[in-house]
Amino acid sequence: MRILIVTHVVTNNDGQGRVNYEIARAALAAGHRVTLLASKAAPELVAHPLARFVPIEPSRLPTRLVQYQLFAARSGAWIRAHRDEFDVVHVNGFIAWARADVNAVHFVHDGWYRCGFYPFRLLRGPYDAYQVIYTQLNAWCERWAFRRADTIVPVSEKVAQEVRALGIDRARLRVIHNGVDVDEFAPGEFGASGQAQRARFGLPEGRFLLLFAGDLRVSRKNLDTVLRALMLTPPHVHLVVAGILRNSPYPALAASLGLAERVHFTDLVKDMPALMRAVDAFVFPSRYEAMSLVLLEALAAALPVVTARTAGGAEVIGPDCGVVLDHPDDDVALAAAIRGLADDPARALRMGAAARELARTLSWQTMAGRYLALYAQVAARRRARAGTGASAEADAGAAGHSVAANDAARTTAHDTAAAES
Repeated sequence: MRILIVTHVVTNNDGQGRVNYEIARAALAAGHRVTLLASKAAPELVAHPLARFVPIEPSRLPTRLVQYQLFAARSGAWIRAHRDEFDVVHVNGFIAWARADVNAVHFVHDGWYRCGFYPFRLLRGPYDAYQVIYTQLNAWCERWAFRRADTIVPVSEKVAQEVRALGIDRARLRVIHNGVDVDEFAPGEFGASGQAQRARFGLPEGRFLLLFAGDLRVSRKNLDTVLRALMLTPPHVHLVVAGILRNSPYPALAASLGLAERVHFTDLVKDMPALMRAVDAFVFPSRYEAMSLVLLEALAAALPVVTARTAGGAEVIGPDCGVVLDHPDDDVALAAAIRGLADDPARALRMGAAARELARTLSWQTMAGRYLALYAQVAARRRARAGTGASAEADAGAAGHSVAANDAARTTAHDTAAAES
């Protein structure tokens, strides 16, 4: 197959970029030709003999709103000029002003706006006004893009529900969960290995350690509720927080709640597998999430997971490997779930083992294989439509020739009869 993948970046250190990276890598390994229309692509993909990188220079104009629109205009123009070169055109959400065969949906702006936790208000100030305009414009553009795709691929059932709420037929949807590197996030040996990792990150021994990882500059990830829940748990329960600390309000909030000694801010951690080997459980009650990669990584690291139904991906977690809260802001229920793990370490270990087994069914290889199977189906439908069109054209041509021949025969007979008379 000749495959075109369109996204901003195709790298292995970015959420959406990692998904597309794994798809491209699997497609190339299977012998398919892959063109990457993006601003950035991993060098190992670009160097592959079956790969082609078409760079879209990122705009230097201010605001993502303008930058993304310019990318969409440039990529759309390129797709329209080269559409016939590909068997499958795969885009990601609203990324181009052009039709596509496959549209993978990693975030739904309309779903975020209507989820009940959207924090911005149009008249509250310039920053809030910009955020509302950005969200609403992207929501409109996404609807435009979804209606012009042959098959839509939500990354979770939660996202599928949000896409259907836009009036998209369920028959056009194919849910494919994101993947995880089960080898990279393999848990270490318990005991000495975990102690070594705790020492590496300056974490205390003899404590039940929870891990929270995410963007610490936004309220959507819901660290504030985790901190309030921590106040309702025993003193031996500590929280490790991984994320960029610059401009984050949460260190000050933890101190104001009297939790400074029990909350350990690590700032940005590049070796997340090592950090996950140092903790006992993962807590992530995000107020809105499409399909979090870090949640899948925690499962692969054999960590019991405490999350909320508002976090995409929670749908895969059963009671054997985690706790899914009905409401992300219920600090009492969150504290009870944490105590249930901290007070019964053997249960936490059993749940971690079940989490690891679940993660094995969600590998990058499994995900990429599902995309390639979908590509084959899409390409077959395109060929069938093209064949039907060619057949219809041939039939129309044959019918035209038959009509013309009959007309010619009737004309000849008429002329002969006139001459004889």
